[in-house]
Amino acid sequence: MLESRADKGIEILIYIILALVTASVLYPLVFVLVASISSPEMVIRGEVWLWPKGLTMVGYERIFQNKEILSGYTNTIAYTLVGTAINLVMTVAAAYPLSRKDFYGRNVFTALILFTMFFSGGMIPTYLLIKKLGMLNTFWALVIPSAVSVWNIVIMRTFFQNSIPNEIQESASIDGCSNMQTLVRIVLPLSAPILAVMVLFYSVGHWNAYFNALIYLTDRAKYPLQLILREILVQGQMQEMVDVSDSTLAKSVMDAEAIKYAAVIVANLPVLLLYPFLQKYFVKGIMVGAIKG
Repeated sequence: MLESRADKGIEILIYIILALVTASVLYPLVFVLVASISSPEMVIRGEVWLWPKGLTMVGYERIFQNKEILSGYTNTIAYTLVGTAINLVMTVAAAYPLSRKDFYGRNVFTALILFTMFFSGGMIPTYLLIKKLGMLNTFWALVIPSAVSVWNIVIMRTFFQNSIPNEIQESASIDGCSNMQTLVRIVLPLSAPILAVMVLFYSVGHWNAYFNALIYLTDRAKYPLQLILREILVQGQMQEMVDVSDSTLAKSVMDAEAIKYAAVIVANLPVLLLYPFLQKYFVKGIMVGAIKG
């Protein structure tokens, strides 16, 4: 079909808008990367835009010399791997029964689960519960309270209902498969898209989390990376507010500026590397799981 001039004009306008949106999203990422390898003095003076100036790796050198950052990195990896595994098991365990038509009372259980999505006990009762369970200042305080997301249960339940034909499950039952065998051998192999989405959602959530650690942890050896980075950013902001006439303090401020940008790159690199491997499943999984609710 031939396009009219108005259609071509609208198409050009759409491309221009998309280009502007893309540039506005990419520029902060590019700037942080460039600033992390540029001279801190030039960054503070606003001389760095798109290309590095005064090339230096002092930020990365200081990061990898800092034992707390390395331990925080290790802790965050452990929290992310264990937490995501628990999240997947719990989400599948809740979503699969709720998706089965032969599960009596599933609407009642769904309503009870959804209720917790809108109403909760609050921070203080949750803290007291964690304390009573003896999980304060432990590894499990960062993975058990967030073991499942109601929203992700709904998405996965919808995926099971709309993407896994009920006839396949009935055939497996006729062939002698139990419910667990049907889940493991039939349903999960056909659910790669939604599982990839859940892995991405949960892992990013664990990787970026710091608030639970701020509340429940007192041992610095257990701090996740994000909490260490938060302290660095707060310390850097406080240093910028004081007089930097002293050469030693001025150097400390410059180093803090370099560390700040380098830490952002180091902290987000694993997530940026994870997404390309899951991207082909991501769009399909989130769209199928989000419709026909």
